[in-house]
Amino acid sequence: MKKSKTRTSAFRHRKNILTAYLFLTPAIILFFLFFYYPTITSFFYSLNEYHIFDSLKWVGFDNYKRMFQDNIFISSLKNSLVYLVIITPTLVVIPLLMALLINTKAKGAYIFRVIYYLPYITPMVSVAITWKYIFHPKGLLNAGLRMLGLPMNSVDWLFNRKLALPSIAIVEIWKLCGYYMIIYLAALQSIDKEQIEAVHMDGANAVKTLWYVTLPSIKNSIKMVLILATMNAVKIFTSVYIITGGGPYNATVSLPMYIYQKAFNDLDMGYASALGIIQWILLLGLTILNMKFNKTEEELD
Repeated sequence: MKKSKTRTSAFRHRKNILTAYLFLTPAIILFFLFFYYPTITSFFYSLNEYHIFDSLKWVGFDNYKRMFQDNIFISSLKNSLVYLVIITPTLVVIPLLMALLINTKAKGAYIFRVIYYLPYITPMVSVAITWKYIFHPKGLLNAGLRMLGLPMNSVDWLFNRKLALPSIAIVEIWKLCGYYMIIYLAALQSIDKEQIEAVHMDGANAVKTLWYVTLPSIKNSIKMVLILATMNAVKIFTSVYIITGGGPYNATVSLPMYIYQKAFNDLDMGYASALGIIQWILLLGLTILNMKFNKTEEELD
């Protein structure tokens, strides 16, 4: 009897495993087709000199060696890191402040939530074109600053090498703030109200409540926003492409922008694939660093 029960249990276990794999198969196939296959193919092309209308020519790691003599690649890598440094901390802090301000049941609060979220659902092409006119020497930004009494007649935000990159960063931050605000808002509304009331009864002020109750309660959301903001900062493309095209003098060119230029302007698919692999490694490295940095004490133990 015991042997029969053991065999029946083992059969059911194998059947359950098989059923699980059958349900997972479509997802595994899609994941392979849209992740592993493109990555493997890109790495193969990166080891070749490949132009769309020419046959493949094996060059090994020459495309990777070529990067060290490519000043535009070095500039694009530096610019991507600068975008990362400007955009990531800003998109972690400002949306949190916005969420804290509108986390209320007061009448009209939902209107501000909609207003703050609108830029995110607006197509990036429309946003970029609008901001391109705002940053124009005779645009709204300079006009507004002149109204404040500042001499802004000759400031060209997009053709000044020192101002162009921060200007692109401002556009990206303005576009994404609403999205991260919603993430924070959902986390804030899930905090136990009784816990906050108990802290207030103990005499804690708003700052202490924020530091000792609110922030620890939403730490997982902060981690998620940090990772998402990092990925978005490194992958900037559309705003650069439309507003500056990478100029002036490659001052705003990002790594994705340079990959696009090599692939579709120069048709140098082999080198573009190598650049893509470098970006993939960069994103992977930043994700691992974020995950290690955000590990809790329990996870470390």
